[in-house]
Amino acid sequence: MTEQLQELAAHIELRQPELVSSTAITLDELTIEAVSSDIPALIEFLKSDEQCRFASLVDITAIDYPGDERRFCVVYHFLSMYRNQRIRVKTYVREEEIVPSITDIHPSANWFEREVFDMFGILFSGHPDLRRILTDYGFRGYPLRKDFPTTGYTEVRYDEVQKRVVYEPVSLTQEYRQFDFMSPWEGAEYVLPGDEKGEKA
Repeated sequence: MTEQLQELAAHIELRQPELVSSTAITLDELTIEAVSSDIPALIEFLKSDEQCRFASLVDITAIDYPGDERRFCVVYHFLSMYRNQRIRVKTYVREEEIVPSITDIHPSANWFEREVFDMFGILFSGHPDLRRILTDYGFRGYPLRKDFPTTGYTEVRYDEVQKRVVYEPVSLTQEYRQFDFMSPWEGAEYVLPGDEKGEKA
């Protein structure tokens, strides 16, 4: 499998040297890194080239590296059912950078890009309808960024008096901040079957 992937990487680098920044094989999967502006051209090539034929877009996601100048890594996963191979395409972008949409090449990217926008705040230029898809209207922040608080900013509940859903700032009482780190087995007053064998030894 590794030999096939090496041949595939060499083919892509030979045919599209200006689009590929680097290639690597990890866990029997080829990863190609490219500049964000070259993503549509590279993905179009991967889809249409006879030796690639990566026609199925499996997923688009992102990774947040808050300390880096290029904070986000946008990751695309593709499958070639014709070649029985998978490929990963990565591009690193700054927080304010806009990534070109690939919805014209893969219409299924529509919801994937909306999810990445909703969770990370990464913008995609040329997207037909870039709006939140998982969170509510007026949601503040981007939940999968590393600097997003684990409690969020607001909580939602149904108010019986107002007969509607209301949004309130998160307020955690101190009792929820106290943790008991003792194992449930410590201090038990009963002996579990089989424990008596250890005492005899």
